[in-house]
Amino acid sequence: MAKTVHVAVAVIINHKDEVCISLRHKNAHQGGLWEFPGGKIEAGESAEQALVRELKEELALEIVHTRALIKITHDYDDKRVCLHVHKVLSFHGTAKGMEGQQVKWLPIAELSSHVFPVANRAIINSLLLPDKYLITGKFTGPDDFTDRLSNALNKGIKLVQLRLKENSVQDSQQAQGIIESAANLCGRKKAMLMLNLPARLYKEMDLTSISFAGFHLDSRSLNTPSFSDVSEVAPTVQSNGRYLLSASCHNSEELILALQLKADFVVLSPVQKTASHPEMEVMGWKQFAQLTENLSIPVYALGGVAEDDLDTAKLTGAQGIAAISAFWE
Repeated sequence: MAKTVHVAVAVIINHKDEVCISLRHKNAHQGGLWEFPGGKIEAGESAEQALVRELKEELALEIVHTRALIKITHDYDDKRVCLHVHKVLSFHGTAKGMEGQQVKWLPIAELSSHVFPVANRAIINSLLLPDKYLITGKFTGPDDFTDRLSNALNKGIKLVQLRLKENSVQDSQQAQGIIESAANLCGRKKAMLMLNLPARLYKEMDLTSISFAGFHLDSRSLNTPSFSDVSEVAPTVQSNGRYLLSASCHNSEELILALQLKADFVVLSPVQKTASHPEMEVMGWKQFAQLTENLSIPVYALGGVAEDDLDTAKLTGAQGIAAISAFWE
């Protein structure tokens, strides 16, 4: 196996919510593609030290403060790289291409329109995903569902998992109405909608005219080779790049399964005790950090967490927090 090249990568965001990217020289590895600035970590350097040095040399920027965002390991045909990605929280100076490279600031929403190295896909996903993930809970009927979801969206929720169980709805017609309502509400607020439905509903629903971001697999579906819950739609998820795929995980084995499925992000639980499942053994923040340390996709912390835990979650490597009661009740 080829030796792993460790690279420090910076996500630099300005006050306009634009991210700094640069164009790789054509004769470089992955030449001609856009990238997030950074460079090789030298012997004896930390990722932070490498970033300070590289960004001063490449962009004439003085880095003040960063935090770890994600770590990505990727095998190209000719080399293996490990990207230590940090978000730059404060800096001084004006970015300019000190090595003759083209540099520009781009709105985060437009990143997907540019061509980056494959290893950068998870970085882009991390930037596009918010730090709070609502999982819908119980509701008494369509009106109650609409009220709860509207309230959450009005409070700033930008990522929603519509989780319907067999006993959540009376029939497929009611389910269709709830899905359409969720899609309309999320669309108005520019929030992303993930669908987590029973196998029966996937077979009975007409999703062709509904706008949503992707599909979520619960841990049972994740551990089922046939992926029965999304058997009709999984090929679409993987083939045309239109839909995101996320999964619920509880241990390292399930995280590996999610990676093998090329999930775009995952939910890892339970981090802390919950009122709904007090009997479940929790992992705590220390174990959560250990499980996510080398995870190459964004991960949300779930289980007994609330907005007050958001900073703790990020410090342990999470994209943010996922919750039912904290955002739905």
